Amino acid sequence: MNTDQILEFDQVRQKWKALALTRAAVEKIDSLDFYLDESRLRKNLRETDDARRFLEDCGTPPLASTDEAKELAAQAVKEGCLMPEQLERIEKMLAAVSRLKAYLNRGKQQENALAYYEQNLDALPDLREQIASQIRGGQVDDYASRQLLSLRSRMSALRDKMKQKAEQAVRSRKEYMADSYCTVRDGHICVPVKKEYRHKIAGMTIGQSSSGSTYFIEPAAVSKLQEEFQELQIGEENEVRRILYTLTALVADSAGPMEENIRYMEKLDYIFSKGKLSMELDAVTPRINTDRRIRLKDARHPLMEKERCVPLQFELGNGTNGIVITGPNTGGKTVAIKTVALNCLMAQCGLHVTCGEADICMNSSFLCDIGDGQNLTENLSTFSAHIKNVLEIMERLNSDSLVVMDELGSGTDPAEGMGIAVAILEELKNSGCLFLVTTHYPQVKEYAARAQTVQNARMEFDRSTLEPLYRMVIGEAGESCAFYIAKRLGMPARMLQNAACAAYGADAAGMRKQAWNPFGEDMEQAYGADAQKEDGHPRIRKARAPDGKTKAAGISGLLDKFQIGDSVMVLPDKKIGIVCEPVNEKGVLRVQLPGKKIWINHKRVRLHVKAAEMYPDDYDFSIVFDSAENRKKRHEMERRYTEQMIVSSDWCC
Repeated sequence: MNTDQILEFDQVRQKWKALALTRAAVEKIDSLDFYLDESRLRKNLRETDDARRFLEDCGTPPLASTDEAKELAAQAVKEGCLMPEQLERIEKMLAAVSRLKAYLNRGKQQENALAYYEQNLDALPDLREQIASQIRGGQVDDYASRQLLSLRSRMSALRDKMKQKAEQAVRSRKEYMADSYCTVRDGHICVPVKKEYRHKIAGMTIGQSSSGSTYFIEPAAVSKLQEEFQELQIGEENEVRRILYTLTALVADSAGPMEENIRYMEKLDYIFSKGKLSMELDAVTPRINTDRRIRLKDARHPLMEKERCVPLQFELGNGTNGIVITGPNTGGKTVAIKTVALNCLMAQCGLHVTCGEADICMNSSFLCDIGDGQNLTENLSTFSAHIKNVLEIMERLNSDSLVVMDELGSGTDPAEGMGIAVAILEELKNSGCLFLVTTHYPQVKEYAARAQTVQNARMEFDRSTLEPLYRMVIGEAGESCAFYIAKRLGMPARMLQNAACAAYGADAAGMRKQAWNPFGEDMEQAYGADAQKEDGHPRIRKARAPDGKTKAAGISGLLDKFQIGDSVMVLPDKKIGIVCEPVNEKGVLRVQLPGKKIWINHKRVRLHVKAAEMYPDDYDFSIVFDSAENRKKRHEMERRYTEQMIVSSDWCC
């Protein structure tokens, strides 16, 4: 049973972790469980109070991540040599300790208990000053020691002298040089010499260009100085190493105080993260009791926006051990029981709660059954999952437990589910624990009404607007309002009438009709209207048997659409052509395009301009569609008999 996930405390934990800066604080938040020791719980709540007041009075504390500093201190103790950038991080951590001490000192004016953690912090000013004076910009500073300054000054002068010698060689041997400036190769100052003149320059070849046409030669005069420079360089490296080892030894000697600093910074980071969470959630300090009493005023779920949340008024204990909550779906029953349980869990973890006021008892366990719990991999149905959770709850149950159960007895036959729900309630009542359950079963409401130490409660529902009000009224049973909600969501009246008859019987349904028909409709008229109403859903259109007459009638209708000489557009190419043969019985017509005639289905042709708009009534279309030779032969055939033949072609002249 993952209580954190069921009650959504895991999401509160994520918000909380995001406010911590150190890895140790985040790990503590991750592993934290609710306190069972009253003294420890009250101490942690006082710390949260002090952190909240400190943040309000003095602002955000100057805390920093300590993870790397802890590792570097351990490395120094193991006689390693810390690099300059690592020593700088140690110095920055000590600077953060110094700022934190100053911040905590300001809290002493407000007599805040957290301010006295300042006495446990040691900023190690001598070590910090030593590192700051010798390490700058990620390297050992020139002024770290007199010897280092002397060595680096001599090296700088010698480097300038070597450069002058190289430049002098370039100027005096211009004709041998591939370029007019010297360069540095592998730490040697060289001159660029053309390949064919490499033997003309006295010196040591250091390298050559990628093409091989240029040789980089260190002149002999420079080589003599290079030996002296390397000796100085070795001396400089030894001095730098000595300084780093000295500083590392100082860090190792201060490892104890540094570890204490880190430990207290991590502790303060954890404490202040609780105060930051309290401010972010606009939470308050809960009162803690061991009298099995819970009283929440203006409670809200910590993960919901405050402006949209309807405050919850809740009280349990003082003779009432259990509450059975009823009301409509979407009415806020589940949110209500989660709000109560989650605020109780947060309080017992030493956190502030999202209420106006809160008086919360300590609980030995938080036992929950919320959600359907279906799990295909374990072959669990909704009902099986509920029963599995119930059995686990019963095994861990005692008089100091807080139990929340949603939709008690659901997921199976209503009659049997009701019986199981009553049996569970009886077991919870006899155990003496505090419990909240939600249900829709009327028999469970009746059980709560007659059982001692158990009370009904309902979530309010506005029947005039059919809107849930998310307010809990303790002491009264509610209705599920299923017919109201179904009607609001658009269920037809005939279905509602059938539902009422099935639920209450035909006679009872007639008497209860107005209870679930808030609009006062005439149900018989509504029933008829529902039956005649078009639903607007897509319909299947069956194929019709072929009908020759119908098809012929359709084709004949196209004869008037396309006439010889009509200008048409051929799709999808959108080419313009002229109809030279009208639609035949197959729905195909012939179109003259530039350079050819084509047969095409009428569905791929769109009328562009009618022939009547372009040609006179007695226009001879053979001029357009026939060749000059064929027109001449046809003219002779009309005058007299001839043996000439007219040849049809698919091109136009």
